[in-house]
Amino acid sequence: MTAQFKLGLLTPSSNTIMEPQSAAVVADLENVSVHFGRFRVTEISMSDNALGQFKFEPQLAAADLLADAKVDVIAWSGTSGSWIGTDNDKELCRLITERTGVPATTSTLALFAAFEALNVRRYGLVTPYLSEVQEAILRNFKEAGYDCTAERHLEDKGNYSFAEYSEETIAEMVRATAGSKPDAIAIQCTNFNGTRIAPQLERTLGIPVLDSVSFTIWHSMKLGGFDPRQVKGWGRLFQEGGD
Repeated sequence: MTAQFKLGLLTPSSNTIMEPQSAAVVADLENVSVHFGRFRVTEISMSDNALGQFKFEPQLAAADLLADAKVDVIAWSGTSGSWIGTDNDKELCRLITERTGVPATTSTLALFAAFEALNVRRYGLVTPYLSEVQEAILRNFKEAGYDCTAERHLEDKGNYSFAEYSEETIAEMVRATAGSKPDAIAIQCTNFNGTRIAPQLERTLGIPVLDSVSFTIWHSMKLGGFDPRQVKGWGRLFQEGGD
């Protein structure tokens, strides 16, 4: 019997995109399954209340429940580390593993791993976020050694509403950043419906288009010792992003 790879994903409570799209990415793999745990996230801004949603204890409580399913990896499938800072994500991962014994990652750490795997130094950024959040992301990425060539965002703070933007709206944002000739374009939000269109855009633009749902799964597979090249049709990263 083929060993089953079980991926545990921590999900913002108001997210409606990440779960169905994650399931779609692995749907053709009989030996891979995805499992979800939620904690409350309803607003994305730099206010104290919004930042307070990402205190560790609710995330750790959700991770504890995922660990009961004997998942192989736990990933915080949210991008808060991109504006709060990756040190926060690294500490969250340390605490998850300390409590559960399960390797852990986050969407932001996964994006940086994807940048490294694809030799990306200049990137385009597409998000639904407020300017204050976008500016924090740009600062943090700059400190990490990545230069933004162009960005687009939508001035939205309601996490639920991110899912209501059409794929074509997101595609237009991606195309608008491509003219700056980045090494890759990141669609940075797991409740932003870019998963299906990213591979199509890669083919027409000729550069990697990295979607948050997909690169979180890619990094989780690598962390858990599962070959991501078994995922077909969901973007270049799965095929080109290292062994």
